[in-house]
Amino acid sequence: MRPSTPPSFTSLSIGIAFLLLLAGCNTNRPDDHSKIMIQGRPYRVVSTQEGEASWYSVKTNRGTHTASGQRLDNHSSTAAHRRLPFGTKVRVTNQLNGLSEILTINNRGPYIRGRIIDVTVGTAARLGFQARGVAPVRMEVLERVADAGS
Repeated sequence: MRPSTPPSFTSLSIGIAFLLLLAGCNTNRPDDHSKIMIQGRPYRVVSTQEGEASWYSVKTNRGTHTASGQRLDNHSSTAAHRRLPFGTKVRVTNQLNGLSEILTINNRGPYIRGRIIDVTVGTAARLGFQARGVAPVRMEVLERVADAGS
């Protein structure tokens, strides 16, 4: 006859397994539509896309103005997207290092297959991919949450 495992050890094992399973069900992810504060105003994630980001600058943009008419600043927190409306806020996260930044869409592009967003060269430096030129990113489109009083 085989000795049985003490009940306390079996219960402990089941408890640990349950906790590990529960930890894997964490709902506190960045894309869970939780509020993100930008300049004191609440925003939420409405969609997410993954792909490559590249960077552009005054030199590579062939000018100092964006498609929205704003002046291009190499160090501003702005970006180019093919279809999102100008003024849209997005959170771009470099998937290689976890660095992220909130940007405002004010230009059009990128026009290379597989790339989902172009960021300014300053943003690329802050996200850690300026030297590399491109990086795999997660782009989360943000929407302002309406104030309860309005």
